Amino acid sequence: MTAQNSIVTVKDYGHIVYCFADVMDAKGITRNRLALLAGMRFEVADRLYKGITERMDMDILARVCYVLDCEVGDVIQYRKPGCNM
Repeated sequence: MTAQNSIVTVKDYGHIVYCFADVMDAKGITRNRLALLAGMRFEVADRLYKGITERMDMDILARVCYVLDCEVGDVIQYRKPGCNM
């Protein structure tokens, strides 16, 4: 079966990039401190920092933005197709 005949088409829609580490480093906030101030487990803060979170809990996101004193767009960015940055 060729891609032309497939009912499933893979298309590049771009991707989401987490920038928690950049903001945390700029503000001097460690993963441990973020976890403490935002009321979450260290493992959650660690995954945010490493950018390996698959799903985002909106309550956690709101708490993190509050603690980091930032906007959602500062920690989560959309990269258009073909943009490898």
